[in-house]
Amino acid sequence: MIETAFTPFQSLGGGALIGLASVLLMATIGRVMGATGILAGLMQPANFSDWAWRAAVLAGMISGPIAVLLITGKLPAVQVPISTTMLVIGGFIVGIGVTFGSGCTSGHGVCGMARLSPRSIAATITFMLTTGITVFVVRHILGA
Repeated sequence: MIETAFTPFQSLGGGALIGLASVLLMATIGRVMGATGILAGLMQPANFSDWAWRAAVLAGMISGPIAVLLITGKLPAVQVPISTTMLVIGGFIVGIGVTFGSGCTSGHGVCGMARLSPRSIAATITFMLTTGITVFVVRHILGA
């Protein structure tokens, strides 16, 4: 069975930083911090100023593990207890969900919920229910 470590302080700190980053992005340039929208806009930039802030956000996401490496001398441990095939299939399914859901958990769950957007509230409830069902199936029915 897959066990998940209980890390309340790291989770709280990470959540606070994500919230702060979202608020700062909205306050400074009026944009929602949805990771898939940021990445999609980076791939097809409308203009350079739009590309620049998206690249800066992406660089910030990448720099976190690098900062941990510089401070501790090792990268954060990442364990993926499934096969590469299942990882690819899961990524494909998430991509479909992001497309049909018009955004991801960071855009809907963090920013949309904070703005009390009915569409984001519905999307976040759907994300969480689907996640709970998936974890149950993987851990208890498939026996992973």
